[in-house]
Amino acid sequence: MIDQQLEGRTVGALDKMTALVTGGSRGIGRAIAERLARDGATVAITYATDHPAADDVVARIHAEGGRAVAVQAEFGTHDDAARMWAAFDAAVPDRRVDILVNNAGVSCYADISELTEDDFDRVFAVNVRSPFFIVQHGLSRIPDGGRIINVSSGAARLALPGAIAYGSTKAALDTFTLNLAKQLGPRGITVNSLAPGITDTDMNASWLRGDSEAKSGAAALAALGRVGAPADIADIAAFLASSDARWITGRVVDATGGAGL
Repeated sequence: MIDQQLEGRTVGALDKMTALVTGGSRGIGRAIAERLARDGATVAITYATDHPAADDVVARIHAEGGRAVAVQAEFGTHDDAARMWAAFDAAVPDRRVDILVNNAGVSCYADISELTEDDFDRVFAVNVRSPFFIVQHGLSRIPDGGRIINVSSGAARLALPGAIAYGSTKAALDTFTLNLAKQLGPRGITVNSLAPGITDTDMNASWLRGDSEAKSGAAALAALGRVGAPADIADIAAFLASSDARWITGRVVDATGGAGL
């Protein structure tokens, strides 16, 4: 985005806006938080347990002249959204959220013969139920013309039996996006899903960074011939958050580098 000078300071495209990025202390969430802050937004991030990582994100944003705060919130239990918003309200006095990024999620790698009921319940609770009620409790905080971005996955459209539950949660999230976009359209609020493919994050580090053959295989799945980087996803999120994306809603924006074409 092109910044412009105003009264001697650099003003970004998201200046005077507030963004909330759940799961913003690591990986894709962190990259999105840092990018939105560079574009001028005041950014609140949530983290589950890694306080030092969250502090590091906030410190980095502050070092670059941005504004950020970290809010502790664990997802996957009843009333988690209400607790998160209470913590947010304590940290952000005006309670306004112009850009909501539902990024927090958990993975689940097991096929149908191996998947336990506990694992199934956990992945759906975090990846589907939590975003649903975060939005429900947050609607009064999102102004007309706001943005909701749900971080989905390419696994929602590809057959991956070893991640059947995870992919199902992301497909459910895409349906959530579609219905929200229809309901909130009269308020000018856009709602879109952002679907990354295999991305080089800490979540994938155990198999992706230490195994060159695995990384080459993952890269070969994408038409663009490489594994995604968090910044690749963050840049698309910044576009969806901006006024440039005002006429896009109810869509799943593929950010897989062309996986499965």
